[in-house]
Parts: sequence; C-alpha cells; structure tokens
Amino acid sequence: MRILFIRYKKSKSVLEGGEQCSQRNYNVLKSLIGNDNITTYYIHNEFIKKTPADYIKGVFYFLKNYYFGLSPKRVREITIEASKYDIVFIDRSVFAIIAKALKEERYKGKIITFFHNLEYDYFNAKLKKHQIGRNIVLNCVDKNDEYACKYSDSIVVLNERDKNAVKERYGRIADIIVPITFADKYNQEKFTDKFTREKPQCLFLGTYFPPNNEGIEWFMKNVYPYVNIDVKIVGKGMSKLRDNYSIPDKVEIISDVPELKPFLEDADIMILPIFSGGGMKVKTCESLMYGKNIIGTDEAFEGYVLDYDKVGGKCNTPQEFIEKIKEFGNNPRPRFNMYSREIFLEKYSENIVIKLFEKIL
Repeated sequence: MRILFIRYKKSKSVLEGGEQCSQRNYNVLKSLIGNDNITTYYIHNEFIKKTPADYIKGVFYFLKNYYFGLSPKRVREITIEASKYDIVFIDRSVFAIIAKALKEERYKGKIITFFHNLEYDYFNAKLKKHQIGRNIVLNCVDKNDEYACKYSDSIVVLNERDKNAVKERYGRIADIIVPITFADKYNQEKFTDKFTREKPQCLFLGTYFPPNNEGIEWFMKNVYPYVNIDVKIVGKGMSKLRDNYSIPDKVEIISDVPELKPFLEDADIMILPIFSGGGMKVKTCESLMYGKNIIGTDEAFEGYVLDYDKVGGKCNTPQEFIEKIKEFGNNPRPRFNMYSREIFLEKYSENIVIKLFEKIL
C-alpha cells in the first residue's frame, strides 16, 4: 500500500495548531505503512519565497474554487502523480478540488479527506465582516467542503459537532471521528512537585488569529482587572497583538518561540477564553499532555471528554473566570495536574488513534 499525502505547507518555524494535527496524521500513517510507502506533496513551502505575481494568480484562482496555492496546472500534476499510489490522503478539505479532479480522471485508488474544521464556519469566524474578498473566500472553502463530501471515498472529522455540521450542510455522514491527539513529548519519570503560586502565573498559548486575539482581549477587559495574576501570552505572530487589540502593558507577550516546554512547565494555569472557531483546540490537548491546570470555555473543551472541575474549570462568563481563578489563588494546588496527564494518556495520545486510522485505509 502506498499513500500520497497532500498537506498544507512545509514550515521553517514552529508548527501551529492545524499543522500539528497534520503532522500527527502523517506520523500515524507512516507508522502503519512504513516510511518508504508514504510521499508528501506540499501545497506551500515557506522555504520558497512567493512573488507578487503568485499572489495575484492566487486571487484569480480563488474565484474558480482553487484554494490559495492550487491552480489547474498543479491539480493536473497531482492527478498524474496520484496514479502511482493506492491512496490519496487530502489533509484539509479546502484542497478537495483535487478529489474532484481525481474522480473526473477516473483515479482507481481510494481518496480520503480529513476535515480540520467545517471550513465555512472556520473562515466565517476568521475573516472580518467587511473584509475585502470575504465572500469569495467563503464561497471557495464552501465549494471545497462540498467537493470533499461528494468525491471522497472516506471523510474524517475531529468531533461529533463537526460530524453533525457536515451532515447538515452537505448531507454526507463522516466515516469516522478521529480526535486531536499528540505524540507524547513529555514522557519523563519525574514531574514538578511545586504548588501554584498565591499570585498565579497564567499562560495563554495560541497563534495570532482572530478567535484567539478576541478571546484574550475579552479576558483582559472582563477578567484580568479583577484578579491578582500574572499573564504571559505566547504564540506565533503574537508580537502584533498590541497593534490591533487592547492588552495591558504589564502583560508579557512572547512571539515565535522555538520551544514551548519551559513556558508550559512554569505556568500555574492555562487560560483558554476561546468563544469561536471549529474543530478541536490543539492548545487544549497540548495542555493536557503537560499535565496543566486548565480554565477554558465550552469552545476550548469542544470534543474533549473529561471532568472539567478536575482539570481546572469550565467558564464562559467573566464572573465564572474570576471565581475560578480566585480559588487557585486562595487554595494552592499542585502545578502538575495528574488528572490532566492521565486523561491525555488515556484518550488523546497519538497511539490511541492508530486503530481508527487502520479502519479507513
């Protein structure tokens, strides 16, 4: 069995949320069929600089439902290359015009498309309401999600919410749910025995992205002034946050760090005030892996099955966040949350999903 793995980009920096999930998918497939039997095709390559002409052509092709990076020529190249493989795994439904082309060319292998979100909902949340070209982008991703449902032999979603949304919008029932998981990068014999501080160190982890930006701004306006905490914001592109959002000067912002582990280990509490988006939040899984106390919203915990009180707390209003954070300040508890770690190992470590992937190959 040989697989052509279509993924978003070859990155020269730290992988952000979606790409971490893509890497998980690749790692699991490689473990099942062997390194020599899987080939990656990157739609984007950060090592190759884009020219202005590339962006102009990209905008034009958007109108024809080719998500940025694709073109009729590149899709033809992929369909020719695909003839050498038994399976084409399209890792992001925004590229499902490839599935359409493969079926039209009578590709004899199996087409699997992985939904990282219902992309229409994701971009509807991501793009500003009056942003130029917004409707063009929404139409493009909507059509590709439709192509994924119409032309894929199997489709994979992250959670029950996305399964229901895909069925309602496109009439296709997902073949399998494969949740966010991580390869265990925190596998060690001893964990810290320190307790949370009287003035808790809170960490917000995330890339510069509207739902993240709006969530942390909401927290800063509605929660931060009423609790005694230190806050660090860490993530790709977050150096731009103060340019467009209201973040107090006392809050430390650290952008594009090569290693997140020191920040995660030092934090008393992970704060996840996320109110929009899709799929499952990778930062939640990463926090579980490092055994963190987590305070987050319904959206932050979407798709995760766990005891919210044991992991930290589920909060959706300013008052709920304030009360929960004050609990930590008044009643110190272990900085390393063993329950979070155990839930990760039981339900969200990479080896858990191997059998799920076996079912769709």
